[in-house]
Amino acid sequence: MPSHSGLMTIIDRAVRKAGPRLRRDFNEVQQLQVSRKGPADFVSIADQRAEQTIYEELSRARPDWGFLMEERGEVAGDPNKPRFIVDPLDGTTNFLHGIPHFSISIAVEETLPNGKREITSAMVYQPITDEAFWAEKGRGAWVQEQRLRVSARRDLADSLIATGIPFLGHGNFTEWSRIFGAIAPEVAGIRRMGSAALDLAWVAAGRYDGYWESGLKPWDVAAGLLLVKEAGGFVSDFRGSDQMVQRSEILAANDALQSRLHKLLANALR
Repeated sequence: MPSHSGLMTIIDRAVRKAGPRLRRDFNEVQQLQVSRKGPADFVSIADQRAEQTIYEELSRARPDWGFLMEERGEVAGDPNKPRFIVDPLDGTTNFLHGIPHFSISIAVEETLPNGKREITSAMVYQPITDEAFWAEKGRGAWVQEQRLRVSARRDLADSLIATGIPFLGHGNFTEWSRIFGAIAPEVAGIRRMGSAALDLAWVAAGRYDGYWESGLKPWDVAAGLLLVKEAGGFVSDFRGSDQMVQRSEILAANDALQSRLHKLLANALR
């Protein structure tokens, strides 16, 4: 049985305090107040409540750490200490339409001596199923007490690939269409479920064989990236480099499929 570190216990406590309220709000979604941040970009009182709960729990335990949060933005902390990257409700559109596929995502980012930043702890929590996907650097990836490994499939024809689709005011429709046109004829299926954090968690769990998406923010993917890596998978941007967050694009899979998908993406983006 894997044992949580003290830090992971703090993160687990935060998501399990925010999760029940999200479940209650989900069951009363028609009564929620909703505002629009931009084209087809919504924020609900549920997002704000969950983020406040998580912020209070984490800041109580680590008062000198900083935060990067979807709704609140950046909260400065001690520059020599790590920071939390938080998405309190990844999949808000699903949530507001009564679709039970959304998650809480929390990652810990540390600054290395060379100045580069690295994700060292992560959790993606699905309140409806009560699944907690978690990882710590060098300790593997887990869902509850079960070890996670990415899919072992090596043939695209047998593979199920996840993605995100551009929508009103978000994404590059032309680029996505070219990538879809290159990948779809080669694979067993493509899914668009609406929560990037869960997409990456499901790649780590071997439920999906691969995943690509662009137009992402750090809080969408920070936790999921570590989950995939600790489950034995590979992540890159569409060009095969490690600049995923800077380019706001992700390609994730096992080693064999990563190589094949990268070639398809490269050809599509010429």
